[in-house]
Amino acid sequence: MTIQPDELMTLVVDAAEDKKAMNVVALNLQGISLVADYFVICHGNSETQVQAIATEVRKRAEENEARVRGMEGMDTARWVLVDLGDVVVHVFHRDDREYYNIERLWSDAKVVERV
Repeated sequence: MTIQPDELMTLVVDAAEDKKAMNVVALNLQGISLVADYFVICHGNSETQVQAIATEVRKRAEENEARVRGMEGMDTARWVLVDLGDVVVHVFHRDDREYYNIERLWSDAKVVERV
């Protein structure tokens, strides 16, 4: 059984928060983009923390039988992208998140509110 996009998004948010990711935001892109159903955006305060967050996201996804299609940026750990198909995770270094501000680029997307 494959994990549903909304369940995967929740799992990824939990994984990031467990590694103390800062300002975790999930954007619902359904009906807005063909790229993915959700973007999860967060940041760490150091390269080591960025790598730890991305590694935990990958580990949890694999444990739940989600296919990791790609992972880019681990070597510099300034912006790590984890492609899980329906969910794309952006783990930034704090300074780079402020610079790229991708939440603004996807301002049409609704922020997923957690209960």
